[in-house]
Amino acid sequence: MSHPATVADVALAAGVSRQTVSNVLNRPEVVRPDTLARVTAAIQDLGYRPHASARRLRTQQSSTLGVRLEPVHGISGAVLDRFLHALVESADERGMRILLFTATDIDDELDHMERLVEGSDVDGFVLSSTFHGDPRAAWLGSRGIPFVTFGRPWGLPDMDAAPHPWVDVDGRAGLHDATAHLVERGLDRVGFLGWPSPSGQGDERRRGWQAAMGARGSADLVLTCHDDVTAATRTVATAIEAGTHFDALVCASDTLALGARFALGPDVPVVGYDDTPVAEALGISSVEQPLVAVASAAVELLMGAGRTVLPASTGHRLLAPEVVWRA
Repeated sequence: MSHPATVADVALAAGVSRQTVSNVLNRPEVVRPDTLARVTAAIQDLGYRPHASARRLRTQQSSTLGVRLEPVHGISGAVLDRFLHALVESADERGMRILLFTATDIDDELDHMERLVEGSDVDGFVLSSTFHGDPRAAWLGSRGIPFVTFGRPWGLPDMDAAPHPWVDVDGRAGLHDATAHLVERGLDRVGFLGWPSPSGQGDERRRGWQAAMGARGSADLVLTCHDDVTAATRTVATAIEAGTHFDALVCASDTLALGARFALGPDVPVVGYDDTPVAEALGISSVEQPLVAVASAAVELLMGAGRTVLPASTGHRLLAPEVVWRA
């Protein structure tokens, strides 16, 4: 076409009215499935994109999701970058924008969220880095503000019945698969290096290691420290000096895995978590999170089948990771 496609062009191509096209874009649940499929195909064929500012005026919504830009710790900053990139792409497919903001801590984050809500700058939030006692979900829920979390609502008696949507990666399964593979190779003393408890993600990953080790998973094979390369090196070296022998070590993060590699040397297999560029460059095996699928699921849970932010679901998605093995 010589001009950008319009609603009229889509309606003509699909053989429907302009109101039907509007319903497909904003209220797809009221459109018959065969009509929905026909109009959606026409939108894709013509490359039609709704006029964002007109839509915002019509719906009295900002078409924007707020996301805190987390401080970078360890070597896993690239993971956040990949998630944010995927989230922007998934949101854009629904006609939504992402507004990034920074905060020094959780209280500061809540203050930022309150200002964004009061200024009608966002329609909802995507939260990450959930933790035990996380106050953000209750704060948003009490105000009826739509949100979805990347991370489980740790600490709830039944996380599957959480009152808000969440998406997460099954770290237990990832560490289980990595540990089981090492055991199958004949390595009996596979250790675990994780974070101090309580840590939702860290405790889940340790449980995956324990399930794969069974009776082999003795207490002396479990090490913990903060997510710091130097601390990890020191922790593993101290254990070795105390007489602990490791045939291999699986870790709760690539940061810990890098520190473990420094202490163990290249001949003892080490597995990290997050598959960062550092792990790839140094040949460290690692558990890779499906971040594109996480971002897509987060947007879908928040927005449902339409293009409007709603408290569309109280469901959840637990996605499977994949172990990337390197020599």
